[in-house]
Amino acid sequence: MQSFPDTLLNGYRNFMSGRYVDERERYRSLAELGQNPSTLVIACCDSRSAPEIIFDAGPGELFVIRNVANMVPPYEPDGNFHSTSSALEFAVLSLKVSDIVVMGHGRCGGIRAALDPDAEPLSPGDFIGRWMALLRPAAEQIQSNDIMTQTERQTALERISIRNSLNNLRSFPEIKAREEEGKLNLHGAWFDISTGELWIMDPNTRDFIRPDV
Repeated sequence: MQSFPDTLLNGYRNFMSGRYVDERERYRSLAELGQNPSTLVIACCDSRSAPEIIFDAGPGELFVIRNVANMVPPYEPDGNFHSTSSALEFAVLSLKVSDIVVMGHGRCGGIRAALDPDAEPLSPGDFIGRWMALLRPAAEQIQSNDIMTQTERQTALERISIRNSLNNLRSFPEIKAREEEGKLNLHGAWFDISTGELWIMDPNTRDFIRPDV
């Protein structure tokens, strides 16, 4: 029988002797009363861009969906399995979050794969390739731009992907209705892993700007 990873056990020991001690009452309250986060963050699986760390959030403060390249698929009630859509449904209709943030990040491997037309599937199922096909039209258009460098193409598609996911969020009838009623706000953000900078999408111009912090 393989042993549980020591790095995780050591981390758990540190958690129990540190953060859990400081926040024991909060955890007990969350266990008894349930969670009530006001913000949903849709982020990438990338180990370098954890929303709870970036936003210094405590337990119960954020509801987080993580997938490859922080993408939201369009609304498709087709009877298939939809992990991201089911989490959206729960966050919006059960938890009734007031804000949804789609947060992309620099140097995203999924975006890099979308920009590589010659990328070989990692498995016969090609799950990543099929998932990233959501961005194929934008990726092909950007990749054909000979003026941009590859780094510029990467950053451009990372941010376009955020806008695309925001558009797809509005294809969900409940989300669109709640936004129009003023009960739900949608936001875009992009995190630079290298510098730690957070760029926020202006809702009017859709440009990404650095907030004064």
